Amino acid sequence: MSFNAANLDLEYKPDFDVCMERVYAWYEGEIIDRIPVRFSAHNAEFEQIGKTDRWNTIKDRWFDTQYQVDHFISTLKEPFLGETFPVFWPNLGPNVFAAILGAGIEFGDVTSWSHSVVDSVYEIEKINFNQNSEYLNKLVELTDYALDRCEDKFIVGYTDIHPSLDCLDALRGTQGLLLDMYDDPKATHSLIEKCYEPFDNLMMLFFDKLKAKNQPSVNWMNIPSFEGVHVPSCDLGAMISLAQFDEFALSYIKREIKLFKHNIFHVDGVGVANHIDSILQIEQVNAIQWVQGVGKDRPIMQWVPFIKKIQAYGKGVVVDLQLCELEDFIAQVSPKGIYLCIDESDIDIQKSVLDRIMKW
Repeated sequence: MSFNAANLDLEYKPDFDVCMERVYAWYEGEIIDRIPVRFSAHNAEFEQIGKTDRWNTIKDRWFDTQYQVDHFISTLKEPFLGETFPVFWPNLGPNVFAAILGAGIEFGDVTSWSHSVVDSVYEIEKINFNQNSEYLNKLVELTDYALDRCEDKFIVGYTDIHPSLDCLDALRGTQGLLLDMYDDPKATHSLIEKCYEPFDNLMMLFFDKLKAKNQPSVNWMNIPSFEGVHVPSCDLGAMISLAQFDEFALSYIKREIKLFKHNIFHVDGVGVANHIDSILQIEQVNAIQWVQGVGKDRPIMQWVPFIKKIQAYGKGVVVDLQLCELEDFIAQVSPKGIYLCIDESDIDIQKSVLDRIMKW
C-alpha cells in the first residue's frame, strides 16, 4: 500500500494522510484500525439551492464559475471527521458527457437532464465529440479555477462521466435504444462505440490537470486515489436482460476501467443488481457501491445477504447506512471490505460513531 501525498496539507483535513492509509487499505481488502467512514450523503453538497434572482436563468447559476467555487468554500467551516474529504468536483449534471457529444441539456435547481437528439439507430452522424463544446469548456474552466483556489483548503475532483450504453441512452432515448437492441444489434454496437471513443482522452485531460497540482483522483463518490479512481456504471442495466447486459455493456465497462488503478462500480438499485454476477467477475473492479433505493427497498438489513455475497468475492462494498441501523448492521456483517456512508452532521455524534466502529 503506497501513495504520494507530499505537500498536500489541508486546513480542513489535518489527518488526511492517516485517512488515506485507511482508504488504500480498503482498496486492497484490508483494515488498519477501523473501516473508512464518510459522514455525508452522496451529492449532499449540491442539494442547497442558490438564490435565483442573481442570475437570469438557472443555467447561468450553474455556469457561474466563481459562485460555484465560492459557494463550496463557504461550506468549509470545521475539520472533516472520518474519511470525509473536502472535495469540490466540477458538476454540470449526470449527462454532461452526452451533452459534449451533442445531447440537449436542461438545468434544474439541483440537477440537469438530457434531451435525446438521435431519432434513429442509423443516425450515427449525430453523435460527435465537440472539442469546443460550451459544456467541456465550462468543465475545464471550473477545474482550473478550483485548482487555483484550493491550496491548503480542499481537493479538486473531476466530473461524472458516463460513456457507452448510459451515454447512448441520453442521446437516443431509452425507449428507442431498447428497441434498437432487438431490431438492429450491430448498428446499436456502432452507436455505443461512438459514445465511447472520446472517453479515454477526456478522462486523461482532467486526470493530468489534477496530477500536475499533486491532487488525488476523486469524483462525486468522495473516495480518493493518487493512482486514479473511477466509478463505472450502467443504470440502463435495470431495463435489460442478463444476456443484453453481457452483450451491450460488459465489454465497454471492462475497457473504461483499464485507465484506473481503482474502480468502484455504482450499482443503482435492485434492477442493476440483477447483473451483479457479471460485474463481480471483473477483476479490476475493486468495490461495489450499493444503492438500495428508498421506500420498500429500505431498511438496509434486508440486503445483508447481497452485501455478504459481494464480500465473499473479495470486493469492497460502499454502503449508505442510517444511524439507527448501525448496531444491527455491525451485529450481522463482517467489517471486511465495508466503507460506510452515514448522513450525520453533528460532530459529537460523528465522534461517537467512530469510537463505536473502532471496536467492530
